[in-house]
Amino acid sequence: MALSREMRLLQRKWLTGQGWPRRLDALEITGLRGWAGQHIDFTTFPMIALVGENGAGKSTILQAAASVYRGEYKRMKFASAYFPDTPWETTQKAAIKWWVREGNSIREGSIRKETRRWRGNPDRRERHVENIDLSRIQPVAARVGYFRLAKPQHKELSSDLFDDETRTQLSSIMGRKYDIASMSLTDFDPTRSVPVIEHHGVRYSGFHGGAGETTMVELLKSEIPKYALVVIDEIETSLHPRSQRRLTRHLADICRNKEIQIILSTHSPYILDELPEEARLYIWEGATGREIMRGVSPSFAMTKMDLEQHPELDIYVEDESAQVMLREIIVTHSANIISRCLIVPSGAASVGQSLGQMAHQNRFPRPTCVFLDGDQPPAIGCVLLPGGDAPERVVFEQLAEKGWRDVAMRVGRSHSALVDACNRAMTFDDHHEWVRLAADELVLGGQILWQALCAVWAKECLSTIQANAVIDPLRDALR
Repeated sequence: MALSREMRLLQRKWLTGQGWPRRLDALEITGLRGWAGQHIDFTTFPMIALVGENGAGKSTILQAAASVYRGEYKRMKFASAYFPDTPWETTQKAAIKWWVREGNSIREGSIRKETRRWRGNPDRRERHVENIDLSRIQPVAARVGYFRLAKPQHKELSSDLFDDETRTQLSSIMGRKYDIASMSLTDFDPTRSVPVIEHHGVRYSGFHGGAGETTMVELLKSEIPKYALVVIDEIETSLHPRSQRRLTRHLADICRNKEIQIILSTHSPYILDELPEEARLYIWEGATGREIMRGVSPSFAMTKMDLEQHPELDIYVEDESAQVMLREIIVTHSANIISRCLIVPSGAASVGQSLGQMAHQNRFPRPTCVFLDGDQPPAIGCVLLPGGDAPERVVFEQLAEKGWRDVAMRVGRSHSALVDACNRAMTFDDHHEWVRLAADELVLGGQILWQALCAVWAKECLSTIQANAVIDPLRDALR
């Protein structure tokens, strides 16, 4: 899916190299919840999404990030608040090393706890930090002391109305128009505020509203200053997919306009799909400890977190085009192994190269093969797809030489219409657009056309030698 307008504008501003004078560049966490000094880099984008299974360490990163800055006096938080000693665990020999950027300067420091006390707090740099844990926003009625407010004899004491811009943002994210949105206090307890909204003339409080509405009102009530650091745990909590996408786009606008830095955690493919690949960090438990991988695709992340049992061999390719191409090669030339393989788009070639290194070092828990597109240079642990070029160019150009044999019959279109559409698509410079352009002209789904093209190409154009170069590594891995 193409990036949204909001994300493209943020990306464009970020790539100028201007702005964001205050940034957390990196962390190294040691001795906390299984972290052992891995370097966590935040320099690739001002919005970073951490994804991984429960217990992978995402919340630890967010809490560490929040604890390395010194905020305003009344809002100041310390590492001891995030990593307390309890009757069940005691934190010792722990350290959070940090690198922060201020203008053109990079400062380095750490907070650490050898035995009883955290050291290094006075050396922390000053910055506003907004730590938003959406996963722990309880329903209003379940909060301590709130149920006593739900009595008809109590009266509304005051109401802090959202301005028109904030109310419009709430309406946009939730996909429904709100006439009023506010945080209200009662005469019974002037310290506990309750979200109140009005929709189509019906006014209702957080006691009767949905969890998603309550979560968004609580989130939008925060006034985030310029250059702040915002950390958000489980950003998708209680939101349906469209709202998840709209919230991510809203945050991209804030990030661009206020030059804030956002680090968030998620399990949602919709959140990941809204972000560019350089903004995605996948955290997982490898054979030798925690692994951090940048640039993963939503498909890769969801597959790694899936509960379902998977086939015997994991195969990683760059994208969906390569996935279909490889599947048709296997079906055509070694159909008996296809049911034993799971082909997963992993993201950019750099991700594939990292996965290849891991496969070469036997760091996966089960057999794994990694394929890169044919236009990539050879890499350790990776196999190149045939043709010496991008999948679209290989398939289109070789089928054109064969006169597009049998493709029209597979998709139910006339041969002349298919030839014209495909040849016309090939006149465009961007080969990534060829399938879409040809499919649109033929009034077909792009996946239907691409599968048919790959199936005919694997049968008519791929030589036995080329096919064996793909199939043999799979058979070896399955032995």
